[in-house]
Amino acid sequence: MTLLVSTAYLLGAALLPGLALGGAVEYARQATPTAVGPDHPVFTVPSSADIGKNVIPNINDPLAVDAQDLCPGYLATNVQEESNGFAADLVLAGPPCNVYGTDIESLTLTVTFQDQDRLRVQIQPKYISKENETFFSLPEQLVPRPADLPGTQESDSLLEFHWSNKDTFGFKVQRKDTGHILFSTQGTKVVFENQFFEFKTFLPESYNLYGLGEVVRGFRLGNNLTRTLFAADVGDNVDANIYGSHPVYLDTRYFTKGANGELEYAAEATDKSAEYVSYTHGVYLRNAHAQEVLLRPEGVTWRALGGNIDLYFYNGPSAKDVITAYQHTAVGLPALQQYWTLGFHQCRWGYENWTVLQEVVDNFAKFEIPLETIWADIDYMKGYRNFDNDPIRFPYKEGADFLDRLHANGQHWIPIVDAAIYAPNPENASDAYPTFNRGIEANAFLLNPDGTPYIGAVWPGYTVFPDWVGAVLNGSGAIDWWIEELSLWYDKIKYDGIWIDMSEVASFCVGSCGSGNLTLNPAHPPFELPGEEGNLVLRYPEGFNLTNATEAAAASSAMASQDAAKPTASSTTEPYFRSTPTPGVRNINWPPYAINNFHNDLAVHAVSPNATSHGGYLQYDFHNLNGHQILNATYRALLSVFPGKRPFIIGRSTFAGSGKWAGHWGGDNESLWPFMYFSIPQALSFSLFGIPMFGPDTCGFGGNTDMELCSRWMQLSAFFPFYRNHNILGANPQEPYVWEAVAQATRTAMKVRFELLAWLYTLMVQASLTGDTVMRALSWEFEAEPWLAGADRQFLLGGGILVTPVLEQGMDTVDGVFPGLRTDGKGEVWYDWYNLTEVAGPHVHSILPGQNVTIEAPLGHIPVYQRGGHIIATQDPGMTTKEARQKPWGLRVPLDVHGKAEGKLYLDDGVSLEVEEKTWVTFEANEKGVTAVPEGDYTDKNPLRYVTLLGLQEGPQTVKVQGTKLGKDHWSYDDQAKTLKMMDLEAFFPAGAWKDRVEIMWK
Repeated sequence: MTLLVSTAYLLGAALLPGLALGGAVEYARQATPTAVGPDHPVFTVPSSADIGKNVIPNINDPLAVDAQDLCPGYLATNVQEESNGFAADLVLAGPPCNVYGTDIESLTLTVTFQDQDRLRVQIQPKYISKENETFFSLPEQLVPRPADLPGTQESDSLLEFHWSNKDTFGFKVQRKDTGHILFSTQGTKVVFENQFFEFKTFLPESYNLYGLGEVVRGFRLGNNLTRTLFAADVGDNVDANIYGSHPVYLDTRYFTKGANGELEYAAEATDKSAEYVSYTHGVYLRNAHAQEVLLRPEGVTWRALGGNIDLYFYNGPSAKDVITAYQHTAVGLPALQQYWTLGFHQCRWGYENWTVLQEVVDNFAKFEIPLETIWADIDYMKGYRNFDNDPIRFPYKEGADFLDRLHANGQHWIPIVDAAIYAPNPENASDAYPTFNRGIEANAFLLNPDGTPYIGAVWPGYTVFPDWVGAVLNGSGAIDWWIEELSLWYDKIKYDGIWIDMSEVASFCVGSCGSGNLTLNPAHPPFELPGEEGNLVLRYPEGFNLTNATEAAAASSAMASQDAAKPTASSTTEPYFRSTPTPGVRNINWPPYAINNFHNDLAVHAVSPNATSHGGYLQYDFHNLNGHQILNATYRALLSVFPGKRPFIIGRSTFAGSGKWAGHWGGDNESLWPFMYFSIPQALSFSLFGIPMFGPDTCGFGGNTDMELCSRWMQLSAFFPFYRNHNILGANPQEPYVWEAVAQATRTAMKVRFELLAWLYTLMVQASLTGDTVMRALSWEFEAEPWLAGADRQFLLGGGILVTPVLEQGMDTVDGVFPGLRTDGKGEVWYDWYNLTEVAGPHVHSILPGQNVTIEAPLGHIPVYQRGGHIIATQDPGMTTKEARQKPWGLRVPLDVHGKAEGKLYLDDGVSLEVEEKTWVTFEANEKGVTAVPEGDYTDKNPLRYVTLLGLQEGPQTVKVQGTKLGKDHWSYDDQAKTLKMMDLEAFFPAGAWKDRVEIMWK
């Protein structure tokens, strides 16, 4: 491999100060004075400050009791029938068990047929009093509930609800047409206490569940997993709770038809000669409390530490039906993104000043790699404080000049904003921080139970935290203050969007550790930052020793020496802490049921559960909504900063509905091969959650990447909606121009991305209008192929592009399946994107339905296929999206097995929130011609230059464009590839390709 940047840059970047994203508790050390930079000695927050109680999760506790064994369950009484459902009381069926709180003696059950394909089941305490005031339906101001469709009758529903009091109350939900039971608690007990509820449902053998995010795992969740939904400041740990909480799942089941025509469940659907049908339904629990979902072979157990059981069942019967209905009714449609956000984004923690940013921008141009946006981690901040640039390294005047050049070139700048606010040192006049002062005046921050400010610790030292819940529910001032701060800052530095981090919300100490300690500010975090002495970034990807043996040996030796120099963790004899319930009292900080939280104690690396909002609301009840509501506030702020424009926000912590305000990146992943793979199931899950603007830290955030991994990853991420490279302080640089091979691989993949860009934008628009998905699981599109149920190493863009990346080190081939093939020759047709030939379909007899095919994929090549029947309008690449949008149009027309194809293209200004001028272009093709019919008033003046027809089995004698016969120098037919190409057509479209109807015919 060849390095393309200077040694000085490589060495300098490893020493730059900055921020560490994620928990990084493995870097903890004892408190000593240290330095953030050579001239600024500061106090270090003690590592002991972030140690909580030694809580043992109940699922790992041999002494934990099973509520199903000890609790009595409930009996239904006083049933009240209504036309759209019924209500009943649920009363304890025996003496209270009080195992993880105080049993609620009387509940209400409300069953509502909300729409023909949607059913609501709500269970909540019957009597609300001061003593149990926390039992509320989640406030609709924070998380709207799906609304009833007026006039819906039970008889209209495609779902049925049945209940019984056999032993104890239980219910089941089933499909009316097939009788299949979708959800059943019968034979189990509903447990409902003041800090705990539990319900169980049986599921069929080898079930297929998806969702229940956010989790780093394969797309199909499996039946041996405990999913914890508790937002955590932590890296991308496999199977653990990380940043977001999405309490929704899809359940897909496959069937064959028996001899009598009845559907028979196919647990092991491996017979590729059989004909299958699938049904998918969805289940959403509208609850924001800490939750735990146990997936086991027999079914699912759902537990939460508060709130109500508020379940919504979506009939489907397809995955698309569930996903679109969920977005339309429950969480809202995704925010429409500006066109430019689909360009390439470059970031790292360690770009130390405006000059370095300019060098990076210039290097992209030098090596002819498109760059849309340069990002800034908190290197730009003065002492890591929001809305305050470092006056030496990132002065406003120099920044204004830099941004003027950037914007003139059609490029953009995105800074990070953290979810905590520095609390200045009251004994140091030079430490004044007006943002904090204005927040205090606005009652914008969380409080201790005694009403004093809650002060934790994050990057700048001791910090306070905006009170989003109090602002929404009590009218305190956090949102208005946030809008003002972002507006005042924009007046100083013209950012183009906002990157929200640390929003779970994170704190590096347990409790209000800064109370009484502000005179120690600013303070260093209680762990060593990457690149600091004793914490050098030395890890490389798996297999690095196979391609870089000498460097790998040196790094391994240095890592061993560094690890040996670290203090050995002493074993603890401290017993596990087990909270026991007190009748009638809630233990807020240590609830009796201990969820399987990554950080153990709920207060570790987080704001404590007893932190209080204005109005008395507790973090215990609202923790999972911090990240959700800061996105809401930021969206409102950017509407003020950029009137009439679509806000661009990428956030870390999300909840059900965050997609209507923001996109999401995959968090603090690692420069390891598995994390490249995990980015695909992450993206597919966020498609389900209604957040299509998703992408990982390409090439990995933590550790050092290498040429091979970064090459493969830059190509894979070129097909994600959000495309960004980002890495950690102290690691080797990983911009794509660092290696010649990565630069070339990136240019290759970006060419395809730019050709697809207008079509990708169309998909994003359709997602924002209808809830349709952009990145799709193969099983969603090909529902009759059960062998695709776990497919997550390939994916689709829309319905028309299939991506099959190499995800393993050292490989030059990859196995993939071409879905939709049939032995009767009536299935799908797939064409190679690069050479235009049919690679799977009726004319390629060597590939069978469901067959895993070995595909050539040498380094620098990512296999991409276009599906027959899906027309795509293309434009040639540019160095920015602005440049690319000025290029002539092309059409790629792949005929399906019937010799037909169709497609859509959406056109607007790519910026406006309320679009006044837009055009939809509808494409249709058959074996005789192609037509394009525009409808709308948006003017695009770019002409049509190319038309390429794939799969035309016989070459034409004549070709006409807009009724005029083309000369032979304007078209050609390849008899081997079965491809008709038309070129240099600009003269036929002087007013633009889509000004009027387009008609291209041949015979």
